[in-house]
Amino acid sequence: MEITDLRSLYVAELQEARSVEAQIADAFDALGARASEPRLKELLHGEVQEAAQHRDRIGELIAGHGEEPRAHDDQAMRAILAEADKWARSIEDAGARDAALVASAQRVQHYEIALYGSLAAWAKELGMADLERLLAILDEERAADERLSEIAKSGVNKEAVA
Repeated sequence: MEITDLRSLYVAELQEARSVEAQIADAFDALGARASEPRLKELLHGEVQEAAQHRDRIGELIAGHGEEPRAHDDQAMRAILAEADKWARSIEDAGARDAALVASAQRVQHYEIALYGSLAAWAKELGMADLERLLAILDEERAADERLSEIAKSGVNKEAVA
């Protein structure tokens, strides 16, 4: 897709968002399996379903703009998830591994927050009806980030030190 204006950039970024969510849906189950802290494990496994729902919602938004959701591979998310997988596989100490998983999952959430924040701002500027749906996803991503922070503060980071 050629980017010629803000609208075409917006639709291209929707494709990126769909790719991001598909990658998360594919990766977080394996990350959750490597977590030892029960709340972290539950959150990571829960993110699989949430990401799949977000992927489908974004696909609907793309279709609403007369485009087909297309296969795409967001390279930035690919790198973030590869790093998360590396830590999950290479760190033997459960506490340190959980701390690394929290940090990795927060990197994912922060990337999504930036992506959906930009999309929402552009949708608002363009007068798109998508705005409410994007803001709802953005709120869900922020809530996941907050839960990760709470998990880290309430025990994971302390366990990593022990």
